[in-house]
Amino acid sequence: MFDPQMLVQLATMKMPFGKYQGRVLMDLPEDYLLWFQNKGFPEGALGQLLALMLEIQINGLEELLVPLRQSQR
Repeated sequence: MFDPQMLVQLATMKMPFGKYQGRVLMDLPEDYLLWFQNKGFPEGALGQLLALMLEIQINGLEELLVPLRQSQR
């Protein structure tokens, strides 16, 4: 089930490990998310967020997240 709070997490949560550790999830490159899709997303909430971010990028909806990032500052 989709939780709108997931969008806020995409705009504020940082990648906890890997090549892009410390980068906000919404700023991860599509190639990196596609790599995860091919290798398997991590278990749990992080994997769900990465999969959602990939869908947002594929559909060109990244602009939906920009106001959420700004409202968290």
